[in-house]
Amino acid sequence: MPLRKYVFRPGINKEGTNYSNEGGWFDADKVRFRKGRPERIGGWQKQSTNSFIGTSRKIYSYRAANGTNYITLGTHQKFYVLEGQEYADITPIRSTTSAGDITFAATDGSTTITATDTSHGAVEGDFVTFSSAASLGGNITAAVLNQEYQIDSVPTANTFTFTATATANSSDTGNGGSSTVGTYQLNSGLDFYVASTGWGAGTWGAGTWGSTTSLSFANQLRLWSIDNFGDDTVLNPRGGGIFYWDESSGTSTRAVNATSKAGASDVPTICLQVMVSDLDKHTIAFGCNPIGSSTLDPLLVRFSDTESITDWTPTATNQAGGVQLSMGSTIIGALQTRQEILIWTDAGIISMRFVGAPFVFSFTEVAHGPSLISPNAAVSANNSVYFMDNGGFYVYSGSAQRLPCTVLDYVLSDLNQGQAFKIFGAVNDSANEILWFYPSKNSTEIDRYVLYNYLEQVWSIGTTSDNFVRTAWDEALILTNPIAASKNSSTDNNNFLFAHEIGHGDDGSNFTAFIESSDFDLDPDGENFISVNKIIPDIQFRDQQSTSDNVDIIIKGRDYPLESLSTLSTVSVTPNSTFTNTRARSRQCAIRVSNSSNDYGWRLGDVRLDIRPDGKR
Repeated sequence: MPLRKYVFRPGINKEGTNYSNEGGWFDADKVRFRKGRPERIGGWQKQSTNSFIGTSRKIYSYRAANGTNYITLGTHQKFYVLEGQEYADITPIRSTTSAGDITFAATDGSTTITATDTSHGAVEGDFVTFSSAASLGGNITAAVLNQEYQIDSVPTANTFTFTATATANSSDTGNGGSSTVGTYQLNSGLDFYVASTGWGAGTWGAGTWGSTTSLSFANQLRLWSIDNFGDDTVLNPRGGGIFYWDESSGTSTRAVNATSKAGASDVPTICLQVMVSDLDKHTIAFGCNPIGSSTLDPLLVRFSDTESITDWTPTATNQAGGVQLSMGSTIIGALQTRQEILIWTDAGIISMRFVGAPFVFSFTEVAHGPSLISPNAAVSANNSVYFMDNGGFYVYSGSAQRLPCTVLDYVLSDLNQGQAFKIFGAVNDSANEILWFYPSKNSTEIDRYVLYNYLEQVWSIGTTSDNFVRTAWDEALILTNPIAASKNSSTDNNNFLFAHEIGHGDDGSNFTAFIESSDFDLDPDGENFISVNKIIPDIQFRDQQSTSDNVDIIIKGRDYPLESLSTLSTVSVTPNSTFTNTRARSRQCAIRVSNSSNDYGWRLGDVRLDIRPDGKR
């Protein structure tokens, strides 16, 4: 028989069976589609060789008036500003003790120190800095004590332990003296989602609102909202207060609670999300406490006076105010677009628009039903908003429309709903892509992604193998490339930011990319076995390094749809390959294209096979 050209439909389709998707692609990892052709995704490199502490669930970058680029990120334990290559810890201070309020006790032969501070308010994982402490008499000197420590355990409301940088001996019998001061940073949050532990800790709708409000926001998955107020940064840990970092004070200065700023008036003390409106410069709190109350109202939207971070008291001469939404029971998330602010509740979408005095903002219900699966699951791209809810993917361009998705059941059926608040959307405009990173059913952390090309309207899928675990993303607006946060599975102290679409490797190491077709046979009824005798490849190498660069074309086969695929033949294709003779026999065949590299990419064209019937048995 003559050679047969195999041209597969663009995109991954897992809505049917492998066999029923004949002529299409069925599986992939780290492969995208461009102009209908599959190709290896771009590589990534460290944005900074320095690491940060904790898991980041939010990154926000902006450019100050003087041209300085700032990358801000919140983790479950810290808040940082990256300027150049250095991470500056600007985590807000929660409280500072009076001199002598903290005492220490050491045990001979142990590095564990027990600190006593009445009603300290700390939780495990918090950071505290000691100053003016005296030596305990032995190895635990003043220099050992007077530094930052992370709290290991909290045995009681009045005590906590930490691991000193030296081992105590029998002479360490002192208590640190009467001048010790403890400076506590903002309580750490959780790195995981726990049902029934406060705002954002359980699946939406699982329980009644108010049933868990007595628990601290430190007992929740730590999510941040971040925005810039001119050159400065506004930040909010979900379920906590509103904080402010003054850029003019430099990166050696920490963020402070907005309630402590001069002229502060009725600033919300707790909210679910904070935002600064682009044109009118209102600071907006979504889901916050009313004036005169410390209890969070999950449907209340409050906004400051224009050009203000501190004035939240409505008067006849300012534009501060607030509105309680009537749709649903809680605000899940909000996103600023070019024309409006979209607010997702658990029942639908509300459009918030600036209209000026006397109403300041208008609120209009624009969709009933579609919601958000997590606060960070909506992104803006291509003059539209793309978002994921519990039942699918949507695009909003004045109205919410469900996106046809060829991998929908694959994603939703293998989604860890208990950790759904970790899901986030990511924009990669250079490739016209939206990605959603999510945890699969058997994982408590993000281990998969789904990719949508919004121009070509095709889908792909992948895993976070090969050091591709990502917990937050920021698109390339002020930076040349999108950046994303990694997560070290073994420690909280060694996480990095990576710039993406740089080169073809994993920060100088290999990563594996593959795509695999659905099964195909020779005749419409699949009656005959087929024999593959020759492969003529069509592969474009990108940034070719040598003639030994290679991509594997693998012929797989099985006799019946429910059998497992077996590898029948593997052909290594180089830039100079012409054709390869092979011997592969099966009733159904599939093509897999794969390679592991760090310095070159590839794009697949049309593969031709010498394929012929080979009997019925």
